[in-house]
Amino acid sequence: MSGPTARVTTSEGSDANAGPRTAGDREFIILVIALMACGALAIDTILPAFADVRAEFGMPADSTRVGWLVTAFFLGLAVGPWLYGPASDRFGRRRPLQAGLVLYVLSAVVAALATSWTVMVAARFVWGLGAAGPRSLSVAMVRDRYSGDAMARLMSVIMAVFLLVPILAPAVGAGLIAVLPWRAVYWLPAVVAIALLVWTRRLPETLTPERRRPFTVAAVGTACREVVSNRQTRAFTVAMTFLFGVMTTYLAGSEIVVGEVFGYGEWFPAFFGVIAVLLAISSLNNARLVQRIGLTRLVRRMSQVGVLTAWILVAVSLSAGGRPNFWLFTIALAGVIPVAQGLVPNCNTAAMQPLPHVAGTASAVIGTVTTAGGALLGGLAASAFDGTVRPFALAIAIFISIASALILLVATERA
Repeated sequence: MSGPTARVTTSEGSDANAGPRTAGDREFIILVIALMACGALAIDTILPAFADVRAEFGMPADSTRVGWLVTAFFLGLAVGPWLYGPASDRFGRRRPLQAGLVLYVLSAVVAALATSWTVMVAARFVWGLGAAGPRSLSVAMVRDRYSGDAMARLMSVIMAVFLLVPILAPAVGAGLIAVLPWRAVYWLPAVVAIALLVWTRRLPETLTPERRRPFTVAAVGTACREVVSNRQTRAFTVAMTFLFGVMTTYLAGSEIVVGEVFGYGEWFPAFFGVIAVLLAISSLNNARLVQRIGLTRLVRRMSQVGVLTAWILVAVSLSAGGRPNFWLFTIALAGVIPVAQGLVPNCNTAAMQPLPHVAGTASAVIGTVTTAGGALLGGLAASAFDGTVRPFALAIAIFISIASALILLVATERA
C-alpha cells in the first residue's frame, strides 16, 4: 500500500471473494482494524474513570447518569454516518475519513477540558460524530474490496483483532488513572487518532471513479430508498439494532452491576477483559465457521444458541433475589455476550450484500439505525437498574430474542 495510486481490488473485480494476498492488502486490513478500534478506545478506556466522574460532578456513588457518556457517544455514532456515507459515495473514502478523524481529535480535547457535565456529554456526542467516520467508512472500504463469505470471514477476523481493545483498554485506563489525573483517559484516544490521521496518507482510495455517485438530494434519496426497500437489508438491519442493544446494555450496565451488586468494582477491568477475550475467540471461530458452513446456516444456528443462552442468564439472574452467585452469573453472561457480538459481522455482511453500488449510503443508513436504536435500547436498560441484575439480564434476553426471530425469518427464506 505505497500510496493513493496503489492497485485496488473492488467487489466487482476477480478478487472480490479472495482474502488478503499482498503486503498492501495486509496493511489495509491492519489500518481498517485500527480505524474501527477508535470507537472502542473512546468507550472502553474511560470506563474505569466512572467513579471519578461521579465524584467530579457530585453524583451519588450508584448513579447511572454517568452512563450518558456511553449513550451520547453512541448517538453521535448513529448520526455521524450521514456526514460521511453519501459524501464518500461521491468523493471517495479517504477525505471524509480524514475529516472524521480531525473531528474525533477536537471533540476529545474539548471533553478532556470540560468543567461542566453538559459540555462533557455534548462533547461525547460530537466525539461520536467524529468516530462514525472511521467506523462506517471502514465497513464501506471492506465492501469495496471484498464480498460474500470472504467479506464475512474478513469482518470476523477484523472484529476478533479489534476486540483486543476492550481487553486492554480498561486496564490501560485504570493504569493511567493510577498515575495521572482521570482526564488522561480522554487525552489518550486523541493522541492515537492523530497517529491514525498521519497513517491514512498511505491509504489507497478504494472507490474507483466509475463507481461514484452524484452527491445530490435526489441521488441520496434514491440510494436510501434502495436500502430501505430491500427486505433482506431491512430485516438484518433491525436485527442488528437489537443485537447492538445487547452490547450497549452490557457496556453501560456492567460497571455498576459488578461494583454495586457484587461489590467487585476494583476487579471490573479484569472482568471486562475476560469477557473481551471470549468475544475475540468467538469472532475468530466465526471466521472459520463461515468458511466451513456458509453465512446463512451460521446465522441461523448462532441465533438459536443466543436465545438459549440469554434465557439461561435470566434464570440465573432471578435466583437469590436478583443477586446470584457472582461466578455463576459471570459464566452465564459469558455464554450470551460473545454469541450476540458474533452475530453482528454476519448480519452486517448479509445486510450490505445486495447493495455494493451504494455501499457508502447503505453503511450510513445501517449505521444510523443500528447505533441509534441500540444506544437508546441500552440506555433504557441501564436506567432500569434496581440494585439487582434482573433488569440487565431481562433486557439482554428480550433484545436477542427479537433479533433472532428476524434472523431466522430471513435466513430461512434465503436457505
